[in-house]
Amino acid sequence: MPLGIPAETLEKLQPKLRMIADGDTTVNVVRSERSAALSVEKPALLKKIPQLRGPGAVPVTLRELGTKPTLRPLERISPDILTNVFVYLRDPAADAPPCRNRPRSRRGQVMQVQTTLNEIPALAEGPNVAYVEIAEALSAPTPRVGTLRPVAPSPARRRFGEPTKHQYGADVLIGIIDVQGFDFAHADFLDAGGKTRFIRIWDQGGDARPSPYDRDPRHARNKKDREQFTYGAEFLKADLDAAIAASAQLNLPATDIEPQSQMVEGAHGTHVASIAAGNRGICRKAAIAAVLISLPTSDQDRRLSFYDSSRLADAVDYLLEVGDELGKPVSINISLGTNGHAHDGSAAVTRWIDAALTTSGRSVTVAAGNAGQERGETADDTGWIMGRVHASGRLPAAGLERDLEWVVVGNGIMDLSENEMEMWFSAQDRIAVSLKPPNGEWIGPVEPRAFIQNRMLPDGTMLSLYNEVYHSANGLSYISIYLSPFFSDTDVVGVAAGTWLIRLHAREIRDGRFHAWIERDDPQRLGRVGGREVWAFPSFFSLNSLVDDTTINSLGCANRVITVANLDALRSRINVSSSQGPTRDGREKPDVAAPGTNIVAAKGFADEADAWLALSGTSMASPFVTGVVGLMLAMKPHLTAAQIEAVLRRTARPLPGASFAWTNDAGFGVIDPDACLAEVQRVDEKEDLG
Repeated sequence: MPLGIPAETLEKLQPKLRMIADGDTTVNVVRSERSAALSVEKPALLKKIPQLRGPGAVPVTLRELGTKPTLRPLERISPDILTNVFVYLRDPAADAPPCRNRPRSRRGQVMQVQTTLNEIPALAEGPNVAYVEIAEALSAPTPRVGTLRPVAPSPARRRFGEPTKHQYGADVLIGIIDVQGFDFAHADFLDAGGKTRFIRIWDQGGDARPSPYDRDPRHARNKKDREQFTYGAEFLKADLDAAIAASAQLNLPATDIEPQSQMVEGAHGTHVASIAAGNRGICRKAAIAAVLISLPTSDQDRRLSFYDSSRLADAVDYLLEVGDELGKPVSINISLGTNGHAHDGSAAVTRWIDAALTTSGRSVTVAAGNAGQERGETADDTGWIMGRVHASGRLPAAGLERDLEWVVVGNGIMDLSENEMEMWFSAQDRIAVSLKPPNGEWIGPVEPRAFIQNRMLPDGTMLSLYNEVYHSANGLSYISIYLSPFFSDTDVVGVAAGTWLIRLHAREIRDGRFHAWIERDDPQRLGRVGGREVWAFPSFFSLNSLVDDTTINSLGCANRVITVANLDALRSRINVSSSQGPTRDGREKPDVAAPGTNIVAAKGFADEADAWLALSGTSMASPFVTGVVGLMLAMKPHLTAAQIEAVLRRTARPLPGASFAWTNDAGFGVIDPDACLAEVQRVDEKEDLG
């Protein structure tokens, strides 16, 4: 970053945050279409700076590779771009730094703040600030559609334990954090009186109702540094029941009377809620509260929205507050994920969730992810593209080198994605890095503590490369590489497609192990260059570099969450797409596997004659466990997250041919709900031997 920012302040800023702040307003307005943690503060900029994608042709010139545009020097850090950041504090008891009346919240040593890019340096200069990092992108779920128009699931199929002991979770709150909308009027969520079992829906991207704070300012006033509920729309049970009652009279669906910002037919959130707590689900008498994470489809909406890990932290806090208000234990499901950071539980959002789970009567269950596939099972199976996200290895001695092959696709010519790779290794080691573009020359080596920031390469690609030591969150050394398109208000040049080589040079080795992950984006057609289409497309490791383990999404690497793999029950095996453990630091995740293949549950926002949908993915396995945990908490409301994890692990059944040992795909085995609930009965038992 230029502009005279002191070196000690720069060291407190995550490299990605430095790179983004070093881009001008135009660059970051366009970048906000693809970056989950950036938003445009001034709507006038939306008209001034054209979108990459829109109806018809892209309204900017997409230049051919090699036609290098002019790179203007940065004159100031943009005051017009908002971002969500996590701030690591040195002392959890000390006061937080001033944030100019921006929304903020705090858990122990981690604070989250929404601020403008130009305010970041001043925030980092606080004496109690150790490090500032941008919130991580939440990836869209990618379940696979199964049987078309399936029959409704049998109510008997998801009945476990003794109902007299758990009452199907009648005194429990099931919390669902998801996307695409919650069809609160679906028959699977209506009680005997025709009213919904949803008691709250917080639509983080909506404006149809007041925000939770505007509904009840106590959400923030009674808690220091807790101002995170001031956005979105909150629907109360009374609102939803009134819409259901008025539906017939107005001849409108109840969900149109109380509309959410996302109401997708076959909504992911509706399907997940149905598995965990629908009338044909597991915790079928529980109250349901849901948070709809904003995941806009249009680029203009994405420029104005956040869909990042800070929103996930807010969602967890909101659901726990609802549980506290009702005096109920809470079982929360998150079938979303991130792929950034060190996959060791040190990321800000995982620390946030772990801190929330120190109180008893709370549990968070997370889908392991769908990045387990390394090869296609059939000629037209491209699921492996989403699976090749991890590489690892060992440099055994100084003087040795190791190459990784990073494949950028796009349309085969150029890619308009922001491509990101992170490599983590021991603080004992010193490793330099070089990079070679397709058909280009080697760049580097970049030694430890050195960096390249927003350098335009001869083909027009923008490169940022950082070689850092002693990360504030975990003390590790790490290398981060960003391949970005060139953006201006008139020209765009994509990243050169092809195989980029990353060469690691061992300088000083005491351990030598390293792990690398690629952050993903969603495939999206963006326009044309001449007669060719241009795409933003996920990059991936080549088969030569891929190491097919340690692909659990970052959220699933938290210490106290329950991480769930996808069981293909029909074949008695783990689904090939299910992400694998362990964590980077060797902990045993996933915890258990649960049915997640061809799972039939409610189809949201659809015709009554087409009310059920079959989907496959860890997104479907996770709510199965969430529901079982709800029954556990109904029987023992004061169970801790650690006890819940232990019971699930102890009672899990090995797959055929396996032992009780943990495995990287199935965890400790397949969840056995009946054995689990029987074991819960004995959690507090003591035997007096006199």
